[in-house]
Formats: sequence, C-alpha cells, structure tokens
Amino acid sequence: MKAARTDGFRVFAAGHLFRSACLLTSGDVHLAEDPAQETLSRMYVAWGRARRIDDPAAYAQTVLVRTFLTHRRRRSASERPLAELPEGASADPDDPALRMTLLRALSQLAPKDRAVVVLRYWEDRSIEETAAALQVSPAAVRTRCVRALGRLREQLGGSIAEFAAR
Repeated sequence: MKAARTDGFRVFAAGHLFRSACLLTSGDVHLAEDPAQETLSRMYVAWGRARRIDDPAAYAQTVLVRTFLTHRRRRSASERPLAELPEGASADPDDPALRMTLLRALSQLAPKDRAVVVLRYWEDRSIEETAAALQVSPAAVRTRCVRALGRLREQLGGSIAEFAAR
C-alpha cells in the first residue's frame, strides 16, 4: 500500500510545479527550489487524503502560490533583486534572449501581480480558480490582471521580439 502511495506521488511530483515556481521567482531556479520543495512536502503529507481533493494538481498549484507569497513577505526586507539574471536561468535554447526579456519584465511586477499573471496565463486558470488560489475576489483578479498586463506592455513596448533584440 505504501509503495503504491509513493509511486503515485512520484508520478504527480514529476509534473510542472518546478516550472511554475521558476516563473513565480522570475527565473531564479535556486529560489524556486524552496517553494517547490515545501509544496511537495505538504502534498506528500496530504497525498493519502488526495482522493478527497477534486483536483490534486490545482490544489498543489494553490499551495505553491501561497508558499511563494508567504516566502516573499518574509524575505522582502532582506533581499535585493539583481539587475541581471544569471546565465543558467534560461531554459529555452531556441530563443534565450526573448525568455530572459520576459523573465526580467515579470520580475518587475509585484509578487501578487506576478502570481496572477502566472496562474492566469501560464497555468491557464480561470479567473475564479485564480481567485480561489490567491484567496481574493474575482474582481481583484481582473483588476490585477489589467494592471499587471499594462505594466508588462509598458516595459516590453509594442513588440516583444523587437525588445529582446536590443
């Protein structure tokens, strides 16, 4: 029974939690390891009860976002962002300049705005799902989306590819 539980969890853990954590941390793979690991440990403890959870993947994403936001609140006073991301942050060999440009722009957003953008547009969640994950109203998600996308447009200009070529 325990082996089946462990195997089921391994399949689940091999999913895309780490990718989402990387996006939430603006491509900082080292910082992304903390919320991803904490999420996996919380999910492992709850895995036996996962049958009662309607969508374990969505639940895990919710835990990840909440862990990220809690971590940001705790460390926001002591950490300072870098002007340039490290070379290893680019995971897409096809267009690293574009990826770095997008990650840099994403890093300029407030943590909650970043979480909304990642959940809505990377994880393709509905407004209601995003609101539930962040424990805010759907209207707050809509407002954050509009403001965050506006900030990204200001930073990236008209053409993202053109901005990345600079």
